[in-house]
Amino acid sequence: MSRAPVHIKRAYDWPAEGDGHRVLVDGMWPRGVRKADAAIHAWPRELAPSKSLRQWFGHDPDRFDTFRACFREELASSDAARAELERLNEQRLETPVTLVYAARNRDCNNAVVLQELLTEQR
Repeated sequence: MSRAPVHIKRAYDWPAEGDGHRVLVDGMWPRGVRKADAAIHAWPRELAPSKSLRQWFGHDPDRFDTFRACFREELASSDAARAELERLNEQRLETPVTLVYAARNRDCNNAVVLQELLTEQR
């Protein structure tokens, strides 16, 4: 059985019907976003990078490759994160999954890494 796609979307973009199951993947709630407007179905904080990794990265595109490797290591070493990734992949049997993040950079953020991991785990 094929799985639905994994989308990524900024928390500041309006939810859309095709988003499916919307999951906030940041450790903190995005500033200025009302919970009622965000249409978030789940907020598994175990899928957010650690505070120290997030602060070191600082959304610097030059550090993204190292961030990606370190974040993947964090996720792989966490039973809770691995279980949540598996749960999201199971969710994809029923509906698309949209990973919601707050970062300004659409190409260098934790949601991009999570999207890669989920699509690798067919």
